[in-house]
Amino acid sequence: MLPTSTALKVGLTGGIGAGKTTVARIFATLGIPVYYADDRAKYLMTHDAALVGKIRRLLGSQAYLPDGRLNRAHVAQVVFSQTDMLDRLNQIVHPAVRRDYARWHRAQRNIPYTLYEAALIFETGGERDLDAVIEVFAPKVLRIRRVRIRDGLTRRQVLARMARQMDEREKRRRADYVIVNDGRRMLIPQVLDVHRMLLHRAQTKVD
Repeated sequence: MLPTSTALKVGLTGGIGAGKTTVARIFATLGIPVYYADDRAKYLMTHDAALVGKIRRLLGSQAYLPDGRLNRAHVAQVVFSQTDMLDRLNQIVHPAVRRDYARWHRAQRNIPYTLYEAALIFETGGERDLDAVIEVFAPKVLRIRRVRIRDGLTRRQVLARMARQMDEREKRRRADYVIVNDGRRMLIPQVLDVHRMLLHRAQTKVD
């Protein structure tokens, strides 16, 4: 078993279209390791045997194609046609992702903190496993515009996705740090400010 890392575990979250991935990449340029939870979840859903078994039991054998890939069309049809199915799927996937992040975090060496970048942290209670959470905030109108351009969705589709996430005001209240990505305030100085505070926090933990 790997020894416990002394690095802080820092969550990075934000509503759809807020720009958390952009912010994560800025932190990465500062040498901070970033765990992209959504990407890793997709990997685990096809490579973690225990998780695959649970998904099959929940969504049926059609959840996977013959070659082992996730049958995204079937999953989407089941998840969005039954009101509680998305929550039930999240209750299976998110714990597996958090365990995977914990293993990845323990393997990091000589760094003050790692970033756990995920759309859903407060919604799943993930903040309980973290030392701090950064919220990337952007106005709703701007987020809708960004997602429509990025994903080619209608306004109604974007709003439906937003409805599945916690209200941004509540996220800001719960977060330890807030970075505003409204197209007016520069991101890099805000990231540097948070980075300096986290370095101090990490040093205090070591001392």
